[in-house]
Amino acid sequence: MAAAYGLYTHIQSNRRRSILLLIGLFFLVYVMVFAGALAAEAMSYDASLQWLVQRAWIDAVKASPFATIGTALWILLAYRFNQSMVDMVTGGREVTRQEEPRLYNLLENLCISRGITMPKLKIIETPALNAFASGMNEKQYSVTVTSGLLQSLDDAELEAVLGHELTHIRNGDVRMLVVAVIIAGVISFFAEMFFRMFFYTRWSGGRSSDDSDRGKGGGGIAIVIAIALIALAWFLSVVIRFALSRKREYLADAGSVELTKNPDAMISALRKIENRGDLEGATSGVMEMCIDNPRSGFENLFDTHPPVDKRVDALVRFAGGHDPGPLAVPQFDEAPALADQSDESAQEPQTTAPDGPYGPSNAGGRPFLPPRPPIELGTPSPGSNAGGSPDPGPWGPHGGSTR
Repeated sequence: MAAAYGLYTHIQSNRRRSILLLIGLFFLVYVMVFAGALAAEAMSYDASLQWLVQRAWIDAVKASPFATIGTALWILLAYRFNQSMVDMVTGGREVTRQEEPRLYNLLENLCISRGITMPKLKIIETPALNAFASGMNEKQYSVTVTSGLLQSLDDAELEAVLGHELTHIRNGDVRMLVVAVIIAGVISFFAEMFFRMFFYTRWSGGRSSDDSDRGKGGGGIAIVIAIALIALAWFLSVVIRFALSRKREYLADAGSVELTKNPDAMISALRKIENRGDLEGATSGVMEMCIDNPRSGFENLFDTHPPVDKRVDALVRFAGGHDPGPLAVPQFDEAPALADQSDESAQEPQTTAPDGPYGPSNAGGRPFLPPRPPIELGTPSPGSNAGGSPDPGPWGPHGGSTR
C-alpha cells in the first residue's frame, strides 16, 4: 500500500467503483417501488401472475418520479442537517486552539502541509478510543476525536489518526458515505413500511370478475416475489453500504502515512484503538464513519471496516511499517495489570532492610539489594573457584593482587 495522495490512479478507481455502487444503491429504490406495486396489485386483484406483473410495472413507472423526488428531498435535508444530527447523537462539541492547543496545532500543521482547508475540530467526552470525519461540504467538514483518544495516544499516533481523517475528507469518502447511508435509510424505511402494511392488511382477493383476460391464481406467487425483491433490495443496500466503508479505510491509512511519513505511528494507533472504540448511543451510520468500528456482523459479512490485522498487514507490507502486536492502554488495561502486581507481590516475601548509604532499602516492598545465598562453614565462598582462587568475573580478576 502506497500513500493515498500519491496514488491518484487508486483514488480515481476507488471513486469510480464507489459511484457505480451508489448508482446501484439508487437503483434499488426503484426495485422497492416495483415490489410494492406488485404486492399492492396482488392484494387487490385475483389475477394471473403475468397480468399482475404488467399492472405492477405500469404502476411503478407512474410512481418513479415521485420516488425520485422523495429520495432527492431526503438527501437535501440530510445535506443541510446531517452534521447537526451527528453532533446531537454523539454529543460532540467544537473546540478552539486555546481549549485544545495540542490537538489543534497537529491538525493545523497537517492542513497547511497539504493546502487543505482547516475543518472544524470537535471532541466527544468518552473514554472510548475513536475518531471520525463528517460533513458534506467545506463549511460543514469537521474532525471529531474522543477524549479517551487524546489521553491514550502520543503526538505521533494522534497525528496519524488526524491524517487518516483528513484523507477521508480529501478523497470525498465522507460525502459519499453520507449519501450511501441516506439512500440505504430510504430503502430500509420503505421495507419496514411495506412489511407493516402487509402484516396488518387483510388480503382482499379479487374485487371484480368482469375481465376474463386477466386469469386467476397468481396472487400468492406475486406476493412471494414482492417479499423476495424487498428483502433482496434491503440486503444488497446493506452490503453495498458496508463495501463502501471497507474499501475506503485502506486508502485512508495510506493517506495518513503519506502525510506523516510515519507508518509505525499509524500502526501503533490502530493497535491501541482496536476493539476500544464503541461509542455508546451512536447509530450504525455514525460508527461507519469512525476510524474503527468494533461492532461486528454475522461472519464479518456486515462489518463496516476491514479487520485491524489486515490493515496493519497492509501497512507493514507496502509502507514499511513494523507491527508491535496488540498494545495495552492504561485506562482499559490497568485493572488487570494492578491485579497481577498485587498477586505477584503477595507471592514474594516482603523483606526490608534499614536504609543504607545507597538509598532506600526497599522499593515497592522489595529489597534494594538482592539477598546473598547462605554460606556454610567449611565450603568455599561463592566468589571463589574450586581451587580457592578468586573468581575472575566478566572484567578479569578482582581479588587482591600480589606484588
